[in-house]
Amino acid sequence: RTALVLQGVDSNYKTDLLKPTMDTIQHLTGHTDEERAAFLTPYRVITDHSRAAAFLIADGVVPGNTGRNYVSRMIIRRAARFGSLMGLNEPFLAQVAMSVIENYGDFYSELARNKTAILDNLTREETRFQRTVEAGVSKLEAMLDQTQGSGQKSIPGGKAFDLYATYGLPLEITRDIVREQGFEVDEGGFQTAMEQHRLASGAGEVFGVFGDENIELYQDLLVELVNGGKIDSQGVNNDPYENYEVEGTVLALIKDGASVTSAEPGDQVEVLLPETPFYVEAGGQVSDTGSIISLSDPGWEIKVTDMRQPAAGVILHVGEVISGNPNSGDRVLARVDIQRRLDIMRNHTATHLLHAELHAVLGDHARQAGSLVAPDRLRFDFTHPEALTADQLDRIEAGVNRNIFANYALDIVYKPLQEAINEGAMALFGEKYAENVRTISIGRDEPFSYELCGGTHVGETADIGTFLITSESSVGAGLRRIEAVTGHGAYELVHHRFNLLDQTARLLDTNSEQVLDKTRTVLEQLDQARKQISSLRRDMTAQDFNRLMEDVPLVAGVPILIASLPEADAETLREMTDHYRQKYPSSVVLLASVSAGRPLLIAAVTEDLVARGLHAGELVKYAAQPLGGSGGGRPTLAQAGGKDPKQLDKALSKAQEWVEGKL
Repeated sequence: RTALVLQGVDSNYKTDLLKPTMDTIQHLTGHTDEERAAFLTPYRVITDHSRAAAFLIADGVVPGNTGRNYVSRMIIRRAARFGSLMGLNEPFLAQVAMSVIENYGDFYSELARNKTAILDNLTREETRFQRTVEAGVSKLEAMLDQTQGSGQKSIPGGKAFDLYATYGLPLEITRDIVREQGFEVDEGGFQTAMEQHRLASGAGEVFGVFGDENIELYQDLLVELVNGGKIDSQGVNNDPYENYEVEGTVLALIKDGASVTSAEPGDQVEVLLPETPFYVEAGGQVSDTGSIISLSDPGWEIKVTDMRQPAAGVILHVGEVISGNPNSGDRVLARVDIQRRLDIMRNHTATHLLHAELHAVLGDHARQAGSLVAPDRLRFDFTHPEALTADQLDRIEAGVNRNIFANYALDIVYKPLQEAINEGAMALFGEKYAENVRTISIGRDEPFSYELCGGTHVGETADIGTFLITSESSVGAGLRRIEAVTGHGAYELVHHRFNLLDQTARLLDTNSEQVLDKTRTVLEQLDQARKQISSLRRDMTAQDFNRLMEDVPLVAGVPILIASLPEADAETLREMTDHYRQKYPSSVVLLASVSAGRPLLIAAVTEDLVARGLHAGELVKYAAQPLGGSGGGRPTLAQAGGKDPKQLDKALSKAQEWVEGKL
């Protein structure tokens, strides 16, 4: 709006921020100025949405099915739909977004850096939208015709949700279309149908056994403890960075959603302490586990299996009473499982090295889109339009290990958020950060990795040991996933693979070094054996077929051969029908076999008999009925398949019946 005033125009869309994009759309449509004015709303929607989508994708928010990724998808599809109203029926948003990149790129460098990702994601999403949603729009238009005839003015929410669930037609686009026709959508009904679908699919079990918890219980408990001077006003002091164990007093025991004074062996409880060294799940890193041990007599122990924070300032140790009777007020020692924590630290630092190496090998567009940091493995989701090649994976794995072996020290510094961002620290889109943040940088002179992170990390990269990629896969359009192991996980993987290699070597009667050569030799021998077996089968089939052709029955003077040649493949059956027609220029043949456990029929009819009303396609279709299959083809040659080979004799009888009926 400031630009509007300074530039003396009467619309935001006439400023130099948006007008170039509007002009690009006009160039694509070929509209005159008068036509552009008539389509003002589509122009503005496409301009606004293209700009928003470009910035979202540049920040790593690619189109998807949930959360912010769904918002990105909806924006793109809505823009594409308004384009179709003006005759833009081929993907065009990449060209519109190019004007956004050119117009804003000098000031927002992330647009230029991620240009390929922006353009590829827009084109891919448009193409997918046109392919999958066209049927949904047709269904909606038919629905509108029926609604108009009934005199109603609203589309039922359940039907709108069916369009979304079946055809991918978002509610926002359904709403646009029906309003153009003077109707409304029952959005409450849509949300109800979506919730029912979510619960039916199991997606509603977000909090597990704590799904019905009373948050007020924890808030009131915190207020009571603060007022009693038993805990700091900010709540539980949580420092998972300096120590693995702390002493404290049990301030509260919670069992089955209620505060209790004591517990017994086998009870599932939550324990509140004034401070804890346990890490609480956040940023993809799982919670610590460990134990709480009584320092008073008689002793007792709680095995801590999880951590959670149901309300601000309230951090709970979730676990099972292993022995004794815990009481509120007991002095305890809370101890983190150190070995498990060290494994988690190795994997977390490895994700930072992996992120940096993805940028080095793939480009800056490969941004983090999710992660899991567990003790036994790590998982890292990132934006990239296609599967990684074996060479790219090798380079990424080698690069991460190179930085591990270089033994870089991690530099952990707390500083103001804006200062860190200005220095180039990588922040995750959508994450909320405090005014002061914890930064992790890796590298001696010029850090190659610099991120905002509250997780736990090793002191030096060599502590990770080794990094091994175990898989690379797709998790959605424009999203890839790498899974890997480090430290103990890497050792266990290598140990397992060596065992498999040794076992394979023994089976092949060779040593580990010669397994590859021996495997090639065995596969070549196996291939030769298969060819010999196939050749023998073809020879046997040919002999059987020649015997059949020596005594072909006649029906109304026409040679008719309907027979089974067990284990012959489709190619062999076709060759046999060719030989048959060469010997009998006016004839009908149907040959059957069972290949890979499934029945197969091939029929041939000579041209003169086609003129008399016989049709090979109709013949195999009729014969395949007992087999639970179907087929078809040309009048002179056709093929059918089935499911039940036990009914092959019945199929041959039906074929004989059909031919005799025609002749």
